Amino acid sequence: MPKDCDVDIVFVVDESGSITLANFNLTKSFLSHLVGRLDIESGRTRVGLVTFASGVGTGFNLSDFQTIAPMKSAISSLSYSQGGTNTDRALAYVRTTMLTPAAGDRTNVSNVVVVVTDGHSENSDYTLVCKKIKCFARYLLHSKGIIRSDISAVL
Repeated sequence: MPKDCDVDIVFVVDESGSITLANFNLTKSFLSHLVGRLDIESGRTRVGLVTFASGVGTGFNLSDFQTIAPMKSAISSLSYSQGGTNTDRALAYVRTTMLTPAAGDRTNVSNVVVVVTDGHSENSDYTLVCKKIKCFARYLLHSKGIIRSDISAVL
């Protein structure tokens, strides 16, 4: 994506029991480093975050942070809940709640949804797209040199 493009990004983070606490913490560290490299403070990039397991929780909306430090703090403070893997509910929540003007979505800006999961959805018929997203995300992150060898366990 060209540097001068505005974008709204929503991270959808799996915190189910199959992820494990160690990998959840690794995911938080990865996301914290990643948002530090995004063009947030200029206002061109907005970031939101949703966690999911048996239920869905909003980490923060697209309009909640205009600077990196408090966003990193919010990522760091995410707690690991365990539970099932309801990816379909998380994606529905993103579509109906996060990608709305009330949550800070800008209608004139492209949306990017990044799903971070181990891919084992409890409702696989409703989340087939997740496997395609996971493969694309793995390819994109590897091709850009972002993934260290130990982050591959999360992706």
